[in-house]
Amino acid sequence: MNKLPSESIVTHPDFMVYPMTREEANLTFTWAESEGWNPGNNDAHNYYTLDPDGFLIGKLDGVPVSCISVVRYNPNFNFIGMYIVKPEFRHQGYGLKTFQEAVKLLDNKPAALDAVFQQVDNYKKWGFNVDHLHLRYGGVIQGHISQDIIDLTKVNFDQLCAYDSQYFPAHRSVFLESWFKQPNRQGYAVIQDNKILGYGVIRKSAEGFKIAPLFSENKETAEKLLLALSTYANNDNVYIDVPDLNREAIQLVQGYQMKLLFECVRMYTHQPPLLNWNNIFGVTSLEIG
Repeated sequence: MNKLPSESIVTHPDFMVYPMTREEANLTFTWAESEGWNPGNNDAHNYYTLDPDGFLIGKLDGVPVSCISVVRYNPNFNFIGMYIVKPEFRHQGYGLKTFQEAVKLLDNKPAALDAVFQQVDNYKKWGFNVDHLHLRYGGVIQGHISQDIIDLTKVNFDQLCAYDSQYFPAHRSVFLESWFKQPNRQGYAVIQDNKILGYGVIRKSAEGFKIAPLFSENKETAEKLLLALSTYANNDNVYIDVPDLNREAIQLVQGYQMKLLFECVRMYTHQPPLLNWNNIFGVTSLEIG
């Protein structure tokens, strides 16, 4: 969901890019809501905690006009997101300058992002290559909780982190601790013979609820988790971002009449991480990977 303006570099002497404060992070997530990205209610805190020095804000005469984030998970996986220029300041070079400052933080290390279609060619100029699509589906699901569904609070945290790291290219225990404990959320898992078969989290967003992530060893377990998580929405809209590499995931959400709302393009500067996308039924975020 990143937009890269094709514009000349800004020369305005009073435009500067700085690491943003936590309060400024809250501000930029109101921008994300205005863009229609439908962020989670607590995303500003959860995302900022990942890499505070990687969240940048551009100011013109001291007034915030742009932002971007670079979450540096490890030397082999870094993610660019939260790239916004306020509408009235677009096509004036501020976005490009902001993006250049983010690229400096990468220090030539591998990076990924999710791009809108019209900006793919611009990102290619920066060395990003197309890998696959992420598809956002939304709709109301009449859920229920089957007997083998377990509340995440009853699952060993270290075991959950180990399972999560199979489907995300970094160990992210600090993030998951915050993600699992945030307000207005619910998480479930399915365990068999002390082995996690899948887990998912749903959280309140600006509109409706988002399921993110949803990892599962098979479609049957993913369906159980989808239905259990949807009960938390209480007949409100549920949204999930599905990789197009997982055909069973698409069949699952379409089977519950969820509608395709938009698509974006996952791009990488280097070799994509080796993940079993067939078990990734919903990604965590289009802003942080």
